[in-house]
Amino acid sequence: MSQFILKKSELIVHIPLPLPAYRLYFVRFRNVKSKGMVMESRFSPLADLQQQRLLLQKEYAYEKELYRQQTLEVGIPRRAQQGVCWYPVRLGNSRYNALNQFTVEIIRQEREEIEHSFEYGRPVCFFRLERDGTLRYFNFSALISYVREDRMVVVLPAVSVLPELSMAGELGVQLYFDDTSYKTMFAALQEVMAARGDRTAYLREVILGKALPEWRELYPVRFPWLNASQEEAVNRVLCARDVAVVHGPPGTGKTTTLVEAVYETLHRENQVMVAAQSNTAVDWIAEKLVDRGIPVLRVGNPTRVNDKMLAFTYERRFEAHVDYPELWKIRKTIRDISASLRKKREGERGVCFDRLAKLRARATELEIRIDAQLFAEARVIACTLVGAANRVLERKRFSSLFIDEAAQAIEAACWIAISRADRVILAGDHCQLPPTIKCLEAAKGGLDRTLLEKVVHTKPETVSLLKIQYRMHEDIMRFSSRWFYHHALEAAPEVRSRGILDYDTPISWVDTSDLEIREKSVADGTGRLNTGEAELLIRHLKEYIWRIGPERVLSEGIDFGLISPYRAQVQYVRQLLRRDTFFRPYRSLITVHTVDGFQGQERDVIFISLVRANEAGQIGFLRDLRRMNVAMTRARMKLLILGDASTLTRHPFYRALYEYIENISKAEA
Repeated sequence: MSQFILKKSELIVHIPLPLPAYRLYFVRFRNVKSKGMVMESRFSPLADLQQQRLLLQKEYAYEKELYRQQTLEVGIPRRAQQGVCWYPVRLGNSRYNALNQFTVEIIRQEREEIEHSFEYGRPVCFFRLERDGTLRYFNFSALISYVREDRMVVVLPAVSVLPELSMAGELGVQLYFDDTSYKTMFAALQEVMAARGDRTAYLREVILGKALPEWRELYPVRFPWLNASQEEAVNRVLCARDVAVVHGPPGTGKTTTLVEAVYETLHRENQVMVAAQSNTAVDWIAEKLVDRGIPVLRVGNPTRVNDKMLAFTYERRFEAHVDYPELWKIRKTIRDISASLRKKREGERGVCFDRLAKLRARATELEIRIDAQLFAEARVIACTLVGAANRVLERKRFSSLFIDEAAQAIEAACWIAISRADRVILAGDHCQLPPTIKCLEAAKGGLDRTLLEKVVHTKPETVSLLKIQYRMHEDIMRFSSRWFYHHALEAAPEVRSRGILDYDTPISWVDTSDLEIREKSVADGTGRLNTGEAELLIRHLKEYIWRIGPERVLSEGIDFGLISPYRAQVQYVRQLLRRDTFFRPYRSLITVHTVDGFQGQERDVIFISLVRANEAGQIGFLRDLRRMNVAMTRARMKLLILGDASTLTRHPFYRALYEYIENISKAEA
């Protein structure tokens, strides 16, 4: 156990566990009144949480106003381009789901290759385009329960609204302003601030305050299939009583380590919760746990829709239960009797009410029995952070909570899940993608500073850095390791020199400075497009496929990722690919996406179009170097960057990167 000894002029912290070698930690602070100890006065968890609430309020107001502007001022085509609207759509099948909610299927009529923002749990509203060109919005909202490609299923507020939607005319659907998640986060912050004398209050003081994390004394467990840093991380998770951090840079096997930590924890605990900010991240870790043979119950429908994933969702398990047929019949009988009440005489109604009361009591009994059995059989409950407030999780508590991709989750969302747990393990990399914050003022105020980042900086003894990466050629890895990870990363022997072509430079920069290629703003001025650079990228892609050999690309399944930070550039590159018949055989091997869309993915070859090219040297949000770290580290064997060096190298990061690549090219020559 860590000891906290305060003397008049010094503070000594004794930490029995070995600290990660990549950082220096001062365990003795001289002169309590000096700058070194000012941090004690700053460690006010309640003030921190109050600040988070104020910043979240700003984000809430900003997003609400943004939605209002999109609804009132932006046309349907533009909304479709932004990924927040489908038009036109048609209605498909309707039914009651396992939770007795009335649902209807929505099918997009005109498929567009635009990434949309529709996902499970988000609210939507419907509109109809009248003959005079005006939009009529329906005065109710629905909730998405399933999305796949051009089809979604939504939960309607009542059966009675379906005929209204079925009226003649072209129907559309768009994302509705989602205040439910905000209300949940505000409630979580309030609950954590109000906590007194319980485990949540203690975790608040450890995570945000000056209370020191405690550790169990356990004999180290050996894992021969893990490397040394992964093994150390798992053991530190097992020893942690309060909080631990698994810091996983790109390609270092964070998911492998986290799965092992969950598996070993379940040897000591009956049930744990695994959560993440997004459905995709939850699905990824949940699928790996299922592969390990761990019974998982997925609360909330998965984004990675396949039979394997659907099989462990709460709804599918509920419907598969032996008691469900009886429950379904009772629910249908209740609906039929309720619908016929108006036609009954006064005396008959009393009999119906008595029967309804008995049927509802039996239905409740069956629901409780099914629910209890589903949770009793599961060893891992998997959900999003906001999904931890789901009604099926009410009054449930977990001995351990594992939050994956914690560096992409805003703090308030994390507290929703933490308030249900006795200890928390945060896994992620604060040197990669940050949370998505739309309000610049809130971001500058610190809303984009995650709980993981705070713990890394204030409780460094809880951090385990994974150091061996298994993805990239060493030359691709080295710059990221130097700039973001203090030279701590090493390439595993099997990937250190991996490549596609002999005598090929694994990382190169195509400088567009002399080509008179310039960016232009699109849409409302926030987007950027560089058509010349996009066309140059396509030419280089075609040339590289010819260099490898078309037959070899197809036979070996060599895959390519084309990345740009700007959505407008991504969409333009996709158009160029569709128009060029040369790429038709390779379309399944080529992915075009934004940096955010490539988080957690990897490809044999990555091309990055940086877009920015202007005389003023403006690079916009390319200044967020974490996104560039993600983009560069997706490549296994070849990384090619296209960009205007005269614009970009005015920033020290891009200047250092350009010089690093130049030096490699000279060495290879």
